[in-house]
Amino acid sequence: MVEKENDKKNKTNKEVIDVLKWFSDAGVSDISVDINTVQRAAKQSINTLAELKEAMRKVEISIKDCALNMVFGVGNEHADILLLGEAPGAEEDRQGIPFVGQSGQLLDKILAAVGLDRTKVYITNILPWRPPGNRTPTLQEITLFRPYVIKHISLVNPKIVVCLGGTATKALLQTTQTMTQLRGRWSRIEEISAVILPTFHPAYLLRSPSQKREAWLDFLTVKNKASAA
Repeated sequence: MVEKENDKKNKTNKEVIDVLKWFSDAGVSDISVDINTVQRAAKQSINTLAELKEAMRKVEISIKDCALNMVFGVGNEHADILLLGEAPGAEEDRQGIPFVGQSGQLLDKILAAVGLDRTKVYITNILPWRPPGNRTPTLQEITLFRPYVIKHISLVNPKIVVCLGGTATKALLQTTQTMTQLRGRWSRIEEISAVILPTFHPAYLLRSPSQKREAWLDFLTVKNKASAA
């Protein structure tokens, strides 16, 4: 029993060390986030999505004060495919649902183009609250929520995680590589059983419509892999 507890403690410590190493590799030396909070998040006994949502709601972070709603997740809670975005936008903040603005409408069209829809996938974000002014999540915010993201994925237990955009990809894979290097390449991490495929964020596709075909091919690959698994 003691041996099991030590193994669990060592695993938690490794997770925190990995996060700190990621910060160091990214060139960040002054980390203002409370690392004890990260440790507590990694240790929490959470067995359902409802418990996870409540735990995340209690996280003390300043962006909560600027947001209207917590945006947790939506879709099939037993889906083979989980889509991981960056953070809620203005419309998502108003409705409390991920990907319901312009980006979400484009995402729905991409899903439909490969024979999928929101009843067949699960959608969530790295951050559950909209950052002020729609800014990119900070490294401190990402490291605070990454243990919750890992737990979120584990509870849904998909076969495939599709990272939408560079922020979600770098946060989950803990890498500093660019989307050009990562897009369309399958990856794995130790913390989850699912395979991971980075692709473009729908917001990027709205700005760069010439890349829509590449995103469609990525989703087609995902659909085929999920069907074959």
